Amino acid sequence: MPTPTTVQLLWGTQPRPKRGPKPALSLAGIVAEAIAIADAEGLTNLSMQRLAERLGFTKMSLYRYVPGKEQLTALMLDAAMGTPPDTTAVQQDSSEEGWRSGLRLWAETIFAQYMAHPWAIELTTGRRPFGPNELGWTESALVALADTGLTGSERLDTIVLLNGHAHSLAQQLHSLGGEQPALEFAEQFTEMMTEAGDRFPAVRAAFAEEAAAAQAPPPSGGPNDALNFGIDRVLDGLGVLIARRASAGGRS
Repeated sequence: MPTPTTVQLLWGTQPRPKRGPKPALSLAGIVAEAIAIADAEGLTNLSMQRLAERLGFTKMSLYRYVPGKEQLTALMLDAAMGTPPDTTAVQQDSSEEGWRSGLRLWAETIFAQYMAHPWAIELTTGRRPFGPNELGWTESALVALADTGLTGSERLDTIVLLNGHAHSLAQQLHSLGGEQPALEFAEQFTEMMTEAGDRFPAVRAAFAEEAAAAQAPPPSGGPNDALNFGIDRVLDGLGVLIARRASAGGRS
């Protein structure tokens, strides 16, 4: 039987044997165990040998289901991204414009997926085959933008902008490594400002304001975090463009 391609594995179109014993493993089970290893220990500690040992089988037996790590990680990524949010449902229940609420939900949800699976961040770059879940995320965002008057290229670029913001922020937060490294950086930054704060007054003032805001009660509108700040700025810019298109259409 020919070796299945990445696309065939992602979309479940690989040839299946018509006869033979019942498979001892399932592709879904293999992928789920691989995700568990990557979530706990990172992608670098995942190997076909390690995965086989966790499953209680030989490495060669895994190759009957997935040809290698390249195909395995593609399957892991699509499974880890999960089902995209229903952007049409939130549009009906929101007090803001439908496209804004749909895209906000989309960006917040994809950010949560990146935070839950740090290893997925490095896999979502470059040209590669998309699985049904990942392509579903694109569909979900495009549906939210359906009645905005934006062109196809602009709608796709909007997805790139929002995903880029969520992707980059998740990557930065993961790189901080938790509470202890953050405390160490704060101590180092305080030392830097003590020594050279007069040379960088704008930097010192901005961080002083941030520190003061962190001590104050949160505003009634919700937490003013980096994720929502970036989402709002992207959506504000889109709102201007959408309004301009609507105005131009009304004059024609």
